[in-house]
Amino acid sequence: MHKVSIQYYNSPVGELILGSYEGKLCLADWRYRKMRTTIDNRVQKALNAEYVEESTEVIEESVKQFNEYFKHERKNFTVPLLMLGTEFQKSVWQGLIETPFGTTASYLTLAKQIGNEKAVRAVASANGANAISIMIPCHRIIGSNGDLVGYAGGLDTKKKLLALERNV
Repeated sequence: MHKVSIQYYNSPVGELILGSYEGKLCLADWRYRKMRTTIDNRVQKALNAEYVEESTEVIEESVKQFNEYFKHERKNFTVPLLMLGTEFQKSVWQGLIETPFGTTASYLTLAKQIGNEKAVRAVASANGANAISIMIPCHRIIGSNGDLVGYAGGLDTKKKLLALERNV
């Protein structure tokens, strides 16, 4: 069995669980989210791995980049990512990465961006399944009416992240 190295990171907006596998970040997720078990099972099954609490270079670099982000010193992340999901989910997550810092988009806009305008609900579902928060910026996706809608870290956290990005 393989291992996913994990560490906990206390961000200014909530605690994240960071995980790395073979030199890539595969997890940066809210420790106390509702789907914690589902996400952990998906990661471990996809990699045929178990979690081991230890640090790695990738985790240390991720913490450094998160700290810079929260200090308004970083807009883009350069940590290598390992996205674990279906091809459709990966296309949605890539679309999220392409959503510019300091902006927001609707689920419909994201669906159009990935060339699947009719898949708004599937896009929303893939957004919710994102296991690499902030670096894959699902917090930038809002409802078509401009309302803040669902976020694994909670709407208060989403609001804080959007405010942080607007005030750089």
